[in-house]
Amino acid sequence: MGTVKEYKNFINGRWVDSKSGQKYENRNPANNDELIGVFAKSNVADVDDAINAASEAYKKWRLVPAPHRGEILYKVAARLLKNKENFSSDMTREMGKVLKETRGDVQEAIDMTYYMAGEGRRLFGVTTPSELKNKFNMTVRQPVGVCSFITPWNFPMAIPSWKSMPALICGNTIVIKPATDTPLSVVNLIKACEEEGVPPGVINMVTGSGSQLGDPLIKHPSVKIVSFTGSTEIGRKVSEACASTFKHACLEMGGKNVEIVMDDADLDLAVDGALWGAFGTSGQRCTATSRLICHKDISSKFASMIIDRVKKLKVGNGLDEKTDMGPVINQSQLDTVLKYIEIGKKEGAKLLYGGERLTGKDYDKGFFVQPTVFGEVTRNMRLWKEEIFGPVLSIGLFSTFEEAIELANDTVYGLSASIYTRDINNAYTAMRDVVTGIFYVNAPTIGAETHLPFGGTKETGNGHREAGTAALDVFSEWKSVYVDFSGKLQRAQIDTEK
Repeated sequence: MGTVKEYKNFINGRWVDSKSGQKYENRNPANNDELIGVFAKSNVADVDDAINAASEAYKKWRLVPAPHRGEILYKVAARLLKNKENFSSDMTREMGKVLKETRGDVQEAIDMTYYMAGEGRRLFGVTTPSELKNKFNMTVRQPVGVCSFITPWNFPMAIPSWKSMPALICGNTIVIKPATDTPLSVVNLIKACEEEGVPPGVINMVTGSGSQLGDPLIKHPSVKIVSFTGSTEIGRKVSEACASTFKHACLEMGGKNVEIVMDDADLDLAVDGALWGAFGTSGQRCTATSRLICHKDISSKFASMIIDRVKKLKVGNGLDEKTDMGPVINQSQLDTVLKYIEIGKKEGAKLLYGGERLTGKDYDKGFFVQPTVFGEVTRNMRLWKEEIFGPVLSIGLFSTFEEAIELANDTVYGLSASIYTRDINNAYTAMRDVVTGIFYVNAPTIGAETHLPFGGTKETGNGHREAGTAALDVFSEWKSVYVDFSGKLQRAQIDTEK
């Protein structure tokens, strides 16, 4: 056996053990015998140290010219690109999704870092004419302070980069707590920042349990922004905790995303989209296609096409380039998926394919479940309403376009949706009328690009957006500046002499 790798917290530019003296194991969800590493099990004292370091570093980092901050991030992006293959392999081992997807995850981090590096020369405000003579008006962006990030396991480098890079380019400092199941990917991101000159204390990391570290990360008086990605249930608690002290909170939460398949759709293309949307990342995406509503005239044919394709999906270890779908992340998530499959059966949905845990030589040491498809799912069923976060696709029917829109909106969530149709009028009407933060035409519900805003409506989010220039509004505040060079008192809205 090789030496077990031990990973520490990163606080004030140093890799340090937790003050608790405790550690926890991180294992491969495809093969529980493989120990990825041992990580620090942090406590409140570690969080305090990290936040204090970020508070002190903020005093200098906010004054570094934004173009210079951008130059550092540009070098970080190049470092990530150089190590892309190694980081992708690490991610597959700790998270389970297949290599082609983890390469995409790392690429998102690369893209976001390059993108935000460029924003160092584009943190634009505006100048505008004054209503008074000899007066100059402008707006500028200013950083907010220390940011606490609580990030999920399904995109363990992409989402941390979506939060970190806009925060850094705006001049903020960071304390990040990665998901317990996927800390190595954040360690790799942090190392790239360290190696390329991000100053000590500007970015800090503590690993461990969210139940232990969440409150101190959120409630510490020096924290000014909390950015959370996870369940709506936990996001609501984060929002309530931030509200009492008026901390900024950016929340990206659940989804129950829909693909609408019209009777004029390119069915082969729609099947491609449904499979990628439903079973990419083993369905463990907030943007996953968990609901598919199909026109009744083509429903039988379309369901048969999907089943034929699902049967050919290869489930296994994501390090095998031929694998289409890896395991789910852990035993708890496996239990949740299997529970919902049983719920679907009891509620009267028709199990068209799958529904079982995979067992045998290649599966017994991992958390593998069959890609599962239910038909005859109706809007009163839990399969229709509740986020499963696993490889379960529910198919319902509609008769008219208006009914399809109504069914698409029949959810408390509003993250992503798509329509497959050749009718441009229906495509644009659906784009307008489906209540969602992201909408696709003839494409699956997954596949965000870093230069567009990402986030949802209703119980998916709280109005903020990640990625694109919209993220700058999360991590900066506007300051309006008035310069009066008239040499006398001028009163806005009162002294109106032309």
